[in-house]
Amino acid sequence: MGFKILVADDSAFMRNIIRNILAQNGITDIIEAADGQEAIDRFRENSPDLIFLDIMMPNKDGLEALKEIMGKDNNAKVVMCTSVGQEKIIQEAVEGGATDFVT
Repeated sequence: MGFKILVADDSAFMRNIIRNILAQNGITDIIEAADGQEAIDRFRENSPDLIFLDIMMPNKDGLEALKEIMGKDNNAKVVMCTSVGQEKIIQEAVEGGATDFVT
């Protein structure tokens, strides 16, 4: 069985970019979510190996989703993604259990 990745971003354009980069690198088992709550739901349903999680999303932001995901599996591998490069958000994400952060 292959490597399973969850891509959560409210921008379909960004999800598509990430999906294309992953596909070019041989990863085709990609699950998508368009908001924080959907990311949590997809995580529960699919147990992905890695999660790319946008911070600024509707229904639940990425930090709220991160807290719920880490509460369910503190070994989850989560990379936070955002166009906002604020130190406070980066610190909060890392303290919340994020594996890494991409601006």
